[in-house]
Amino acid sequence: MYGVLTPRGGGEEIPLLKKKLLVGRRDSCDICINFANVSGKHCELELVNGYWQIRDLGSANGVRVNGERVDAKFLMSGDEVGFGRHYYTIAYTPLTAGPKPEDGVDLSVGLLRKAGLLGDVLQETPRPAPKRPPKPTPAVPPPPPANPDEDEAMKWLTGD
Repeated sequence: MYGVLTPRGGGEEIPLLKKKLLVGRRDSCDICINFANVSGKHCELELVNGYWQIRDLGSANGVRVNGERVDAKFLMSGDEVGFGRHYYTIAYTPLTAGPKPEDGVDLSVGLLRKAGLLGDVLQETPRPAPKRPPKPTPAVPPPPPANPDEDEAMKWLTGD
């Protein structure tokens, strides 16, 4: 068991038995909350790097953590989680000795991609070509030393 959800106001605890749980009104959900204000597939609870993360699956009435509506958020033991108008307190011991993941950080995205060093094939934006210094123009060789005979020939040809 990876933790429990305890209903606010009392009731039977819901054990968190798998590392990924679907929460919703449908019987096929791992955690079935059969009330009209809970969507068929309301949200997902997933154990990520030893911490529970909640992710809304586009539910009509949303997911709340400690009173704040969220799309996705890491949960700490003691946080209050709301599905529609039904609230539970989560209790668990993190499976890692590492630090708590930062909220809003998507751990499924690699650091290179996040830093923009690895583009996404489908959504890659073209990058401008790097600016390079202009190529030096080749040096023009100096004219050869003047030949007096050629100068006379040019004068004769041009009529000077």
